[in-house]
Amino acid sequence: MTIQPYLFFNGRCEEALEFYKKTLGANVEMMMRFKENPDAGAAPMMPKDTNKIMHASMRIGDAQVMCSDGMEHDKPNFQGFSLSLTVASEAEADKAFNALAKEGQIQMPIGKTFFSPRFGVVADKFGVSWMVIVPGEM
Repeated sequence: MTIQPYLFFNGRCEEALEFYKKTLGANVEMMMRFKENPDAGAAPMMPKDTNKIMHASMRIGDAQVMCSDGMEHDKPNFQGFSLSLTVASEAEADKAFNALAKEGQIQMPIGKTFFSPRFGVVADKFGVSWMVIVPGEM
């Protein structure tokens, strides 16, 4: 059994993919636009802009994250969850945290905690919440 996050960016998916490539070194493994759907007749709820992303998959480290523009009904509302980004060093944590925080919102400044030498929480410019952590000694 596998659980994979699937994020809907409501019109900003391509921008998000570029952002994660730049900030986290994401590798886009697959991307299909609505206009490339081989069964377009079976998709009556196509967005106005068929150049938008129907489905994409990116790899960040060992994790696969899927995403789409969705149907662009409303502003994305990423609430009730965070993506946890585990990195090997404090320098990597600071770099990732600061890159994600650019145009975003710091929810908990990055710093030392009782469970980690470096931990912080930030919502990126798309509203996706990230917990950046260096594993602590157990």
